[in-house]
Amino acid sequence: MITDTALFILSLFLILISAEIFTNGVEALGKRLSLSQAVVGSIFAAVGTAMPETILPFVAIFIYGGDAGAHIGVGAILGAPFMLSTLVFFLVGITVLIGYLNKKRGFELNAEVGSLKRDLVFFIGMYGAAITIPLFVSGGNIVLAIGLVIGYLIYVYMTFMGESGGVVNVDELYFGRFVRVLKRHRRERDTDAPEAVVLICFQVVFALALMLGGAHIFVGELEQLSLALGLNPLLFALLLAPVATELPEKFNSISWTLKGKDTLAAGNITGAMVFQSTFPVSLGLLFTDWAISGMALFSAILAILAALILLADITVRKKLSPITMMAAGILYIVYAFALVFGQ
Repeated sequence: MITDTALFILSLFLILISAEIFTNGVEALGKRLSLSQAVVGSIFAAVGTAMPETILPFVAIFIYGGDAGAHIGVGAILGAPFMLSTLVFFLVGITVLIGYLNKKRGFELNAEVGSLKRDLVFFIGMYGAAITIPLFVSGGNIVLAIGLVIGYLIYVYMTFMGESGGVVNVDELYFGRFVRVLKRHRRERDTDAPEAVVLICFQVVFALALMLGGAHIFVGELEQLSLALGLNPLLFALLLAPVATELPEKFNSISWTLKGKDTLAAGNITGAMVFQSTFPVSLGLLFTDWAISGMALFSAILAILAALILLADITVRKKLSPITMMAAGILYIVYAFALVFGQ
C-alpha cells in the first residue's frame, strides 16, 4: 500500500512537470509564429495541458488493457470535461473574487466573448451528441467518432480565422534557459535571438515522452489503490483521476487570471473542454463498449449543464461573471454527494 501510494504520487509529479514543460513549449511556439491569444489559449495551451487526461485513457485502454483499464479510461474521458466545466471554472471565479477583494482587478472576467461563445457552443454540441446519440442509436459509434474529429478540425479552423488579440509576455523557453546556462559554462557568447523552432519542438517531444511514462505508472497504481480501498475503478477514476490530471489547467488558468490574462485563462479551460469532447471521446466510442450509465452519465449531464449556464451568462450579459463560474462549482458538490451517498 505504501509503495503503491509512493509510486502514485511520483507518477502524478511526472505528469504535472511534463505538462508544464509541454505548455511552456507550445506557448513559445505560438509566440514564435505570431499567433493570437485565442489560438494559443484555446488550442496550443489547451491541448498541451489536456495531454495528461488525454494520454491517460489511451494508456489505460491500449497498454494496461482489461476491464479495469477500460473502466479507468472511460472514467478519465468523462471526468475531464466534468472537472473543467465545474471545478476549474469555480477556482478561476474564486481567483477573480480574491483579486477584486485585494483591489487588483474588477469583479468580472475580461476574456474575449467571441472566443468563449465559440468554445462553449462547440463543446455543448459535440459532447452532447457523443453522450445522447449512443443512448438511442446503436451501431453508429464509428460514424459519430469520425464526426467528432471533423468537428474539432472545423473548430480549429474557426479559431484561427476568428478575431483575437496578440500574445504578450510569454515566459522564456525552459530548454532555452538550459542552453544559455551551458553557453555561460563553456564561456560561449550568449545572444538574445528568438528560440529556434527545432529547440521548441524538441522540448515539446521530450515533455510528451515524460508524460507518457508518468501516465503508464499512474494507471497501474490507480487500479491498485482503488482495489485496496474497495472502490469501483470507474467511480474512483471519475473523481480522483480528473482532479489530478486537471491540475495543469487549474494552475495555468489561476496564474493567468492573477496576471490579468483572462482570455488565455478562459481559453485554456474552454479549449480543453472542446478537445476533450472530441479526440478522447472518439477513442472511447471506438475501443470501449461506451455503455454510459449511472454516475458516469450523471457527470456528463452536469458538465453539459454547467456549460449551458456559462453560455447563457455570456449571451445575456456579454461578459462572464465570477458568480456564474462559482455557481458552476456547485454542480461538482452535487455530484460528489450523489457519488458518496449513492453507493
